[in-house]
Amino acid sequence: MSDVSSLRDRFDSVRRLLEDEEVRSISRRYFISNGFDGTLTCIGVVVGAYLSGVTDGLTVITIGLGAAVGLGTSGVWSVWEIERAEKQAELMELERAMLADLEDTAVQQRRAGARKINAIASGIGPLIGILLPLGPFLGQGIVVSMLEATLLAIAVGVAVLFVFGAYLGSISKQNWIVAGVRMGLAGIVVAVLNLFLPG
Repeated sequence: MSDVSSLRDRFDSVRRLLEDEEVRSISRRYFISNGFDGTLTCIGVVVGAYLSGVTDGLTVITIGLGAAVGLGTSGVWSVWEIERAEKQAELMELERAMLADLEDTAVQQRRAGARKINAIASGIGPLIGILLPLGPFLGQGIVVSMLEATLLAIAVGVAVLFVFGAYLGSISKQNWIVAGVRMGLAGIVVAVLNLFLPG
């Protein structure tokens, strides 16, 4: 029964943190920023693989998964360290203002919980940005050719970027279509720029 109660307490704690606009805002920034990086990286990988003569979709997926592991780990690790330093600095400032030690208090625990959520959001962003565009390569050689899989991957990547942009546009009360197109355009630019790489 205590395990169930402990699990319920943790769930409630996470729910309260997610209801906090500051926690959501910071997590959203990391998620979108790293998702943007991951998507553009994936578009670069798939176009580069095709232009380099890679003929097997599984090889492209393997390369992409390597990028996903790298960017996902970077997202979690870097944000964990960044937010650890930032939250500690904020806590020390608060301690000075209150003339009290806040270690092991609800305030300190809340900041630690927020850091975990920020780090997880940061790591999930690039995974989504990379894994979704790799999908078409699962059907390479079965239902699509290598060229078709590459073009579909670019299209999926641009669509993911469009969704990121549209979401940002909607929460900032901008025209979500214009915001989505602006973000999606970055994917097309990366694909085109890869055409001019040597080799």
